[in-house]
Amino acid sequence: MFPLKLNSFQGIVVTLGIVACTTTQTGNSASGGSAAASSSSTIVASQTQGLPPDADHALARLNSSSRHGEWVMISVPPSDSVRAWVVYPERQTKAPVVVVIHEIFGLSDWIRGVADQLAADGFIAVAPDFLTMKNLPRGSDSAATQAAVAAIRTLDASQVQRMIDAAAKYGTSLPSALPRYGVVGFCWGGGVSFEHATHSPSLGAAVVYYGVSPQTEKLSMVRAPVLGLYGANDARVDATIPPADSALRAMGKTYSHTLFEGAGHGFLRQQTGMNGANLTATQQAWPATIAWFRHYLGA
Repeated sequence: MFPLKLNSFQGIVVTLGIVACTTTQTGNSASGGSAAASSSSTIVASQTQGLPPDADHALARLNSSSRHGEWVMISVPPSDSVRAWVVYPERQTKAPVVVVIHEIFGLSDWIRGVADQLAADGFIAVAPDFLTMKNLPRGSDSAATQAAVAAIRTLDASQVQRMIDAAAKYGTSLPSALPRYGVVGFCWGGGVSFEHATHSPSLGAAVVYYGVSPQTEKLSMVRAPVLGLYGANDARVDATIPPADSALRAMGKTYSHTLFEGAGHGFLRQQTGMNGANLTATQQAWPATIAWFRHYLGA
């Protein structure tokens, strides 16, 4: 396991003493393949305490959660609305808020599972469904995958940012909330999370999971500290990191980023992939995410 380096973490030391787990398959028999798949599931099931679920286990995690989650409709000025999944932590004191920005697949059970884990870690999690007004057929997820992907590509970027503003205002106005919020996003939502750091002067912290960086000319507007978490086997996204890093460093802004060796795009969702590297990345990235939010938003 390679060490996690948070190069601008301002003195925080994150100790991650988790041993990487991989599944070794020998031979070509059908029974060997089945055993490997079973072992892989066992690894994920046995090591996800304190981590978000993967996509295959998200609904089961939600169904067994002791935390209160609810659907709400949030007004978005001037004349829009966004549906959101809100999960509350079990704590005696007021909590910071984290807005969870979904992938290109829409507000899936997996994203709700991530929100539930954030609540388990002490935050009020607000996960907006950016496809609310697209009138797509709904199942347990916001829309079927291909329909969601197509609809996401029609969204107006400025309206998406207004939806995040509205979700943050709703969350921080709750009686049990502190007046501080952060954002975390994945894939498409990772890029949107980074963009929100260029948009909102009141943002407390941003975490970007394998999302593209904003155009260099926009980076001067970044005020909040940004943590980027990327799979090393994701050249399309990773190519946008060096220009952002150079520009933000030159401006004295806080941008810490890590590439996880062997991990691919979407590693937090697909934790069994890439011969164990995705799980190793998850085991390191999630504690770093929580440490980042606790440092900049409060515990």
